[in-house]
Amino acid sequence: MKSSNMDGNLRKNITPGLLVLIVQKHHQSTGELTEGFVRRILTKSPSHPHGIKVKLDTGEVGRVKEIIDENE
Repeated sequence: MKSSNMDGNLRKNITPGLLVLIVQKHHQSTGELTEGFVRRILTKSPSHPHGIKVKLDTGEVGRVKEIIDENE
């Protein structure tokens, strides 16, 4: 797996089922990332400077920091 160059700050780049790295609110100070598959996109606006907020299949909620490209 390789990190893709797509921007996690743009809603158009994120779709349900996509593998991403998020930072949860309680991990913002440490920057700890959580990997998972997007279940729902929670941010309604087309972009957000801190990353689009999503809910993962595991139920965890956070802002997308990286989009993982499984094909590489």
